[in-house]
Amino acid sequence: MKRSALIVPISILIHLSLLNGMLAWFIPNLYFDINSILFFNATWLLSAYAIDYYPTSRKERFFTNIHKPIQLYLLFTLGYFAWFSLSQTPLHSIAYHRNVLLCLFGSLLLYRILFYYARGKYREVGGNAVNVVVIGRDRNLKKIRKVFDEPDLGYRYLGYFDNGHSKSPTYLGKVEEAFAYFKRKDVHQIFCIASRLSQPQLFNLMAYADNNLIKLKIVPDNKEIFTRAMTIELYDNVPVLNLRELPLETPFAKIVKRSFDVVFALLVIVGVLSWLSPLIYLLQRLDSNEPLYFKQKRHGVNRKVFWCYKFRSMATTADADTKMMTKNDKRVTKLGRILRRTSIDELPQFYNVLLGDMSVVGPRPHMEVHTEKYQSSVDKYLVRHFVKPGITGLAQVRGYRGEIIQQADIINRTRLDIFYVEKWSLWLDVKIIIKTVLNAVQGEEKAY
Repeated sequence: MKRSALIVPISILIHLSLLNGMLAWFIPNLYFDINSILFFNATWLLSAYAIDYYPTSRKERFFTNIHKPIQLYLLFTLGYFAWFSLSQTPLHSIAYHRNVLLCLFGSLLLYRILFYYARGKYREVGGNAVNVVVIGRDRNLKKIRKVFDEPDLGYRYLGYFDNGHSKSPTYLGKVEEAFAYFKRKDVHQIFCIASRLSQPQLFNLMAYADNNLIKLKIVPDNKEIFTRAMTIELYDNVPVLNLRELPLETPFAKIVKRSFDVVFALLVIVGVLSWLSPLIYLLQRLDSNEPLYFKQKRHGVNRKVFWCYKFRSMATTADADTKMMTKNDKRVTKLGRILRRTSIDELPQFYNVLLGDMSVVGPRPHMEVHTEKYQSSVDKYLVRHFVKPGITGLAQVRGYRGEIIQQADIINRTRLDIFYVEKWSLWLDVKIIIKTVLNAVQGEEKAY
């Protein structure tokens, strides 16, 4: 999207001014050391670069990418305290430095609020406007118009051209008349509805836009294909669309997620399971003579079969590998009901995470018989197997866990799993983990 060339450098300048001003005011003895000045400014800029903080689109509003300032503040906080360790400078008061960071982040948040408010008002009166024309008319035109009509986004909709005649006041003429119009008017962007143009017309439009510094945007007629996260790959200079480009396919993302899984799993195994497992074993002896652990074959990434571990919560039966858990299931032991209600029975799956069969967050693994059943009855069900299954997942924190009573349950669960697979980020994992803990503390209706 077109942006004022000054927005990014001005934002960087204001952020660095606030950063340096706050640090100089609150910690002058530390700040006026050249090494600390360079470190704090470099930390801010590198953190902003790492999360692509400054390049903002025309459609971005205050809450559009609200996670980005949060990520930036967290990264800078880590760098801030890392400086004291690297420089061997004593931290006399954690509370004082916490207040310094809160004041800094508060001032930056205030700037963000004022920036979006001022930019919106400036655009509402015609500042930084982008003149747009649409070529072609179909059902998508009304949807695009809704965006253009938002005054704070700064679009100035001039009208549309189409091969079919119309009495609409925004109808500008036939497609072949568009080039003469472009020469008379200052058009910045052209939105072209591809299905309404012939191939020669589209090629002529592309050439004209390139030769006249006009940005051309194509509106495809196949929403199902083009709303996916896809990439273009070249095979001997032949462009090929890859319709399933997943975030977790990049080496960096794999390293980040695996590192997070290993660290998190070790913390749980050492900090919780090391003492909880013997305790549950003793309690089980009072409740039943069942083994401590229950293991079952489940389908993992790429449908690879693995042994999934749990604390045993049900009596051993012949149909354990085929029958799904139901409400008031008589197979559940007294202790098992507590374990299932609190989701403690799932904790041994951190061993699966450490072994590499599972992840902390991901689509829940299903029994083999259920995978066979749902892959033929639920559209795109197997997409969830492009990534490792998880101990918790997006579907689970949204309420789709436990017993599948009706077809809509598994359809909605699959829909959320696919969303996670296609939109994964470390921040999304963190949010799901936090929501999982809150749900476990509050109790869940389908945790039985």
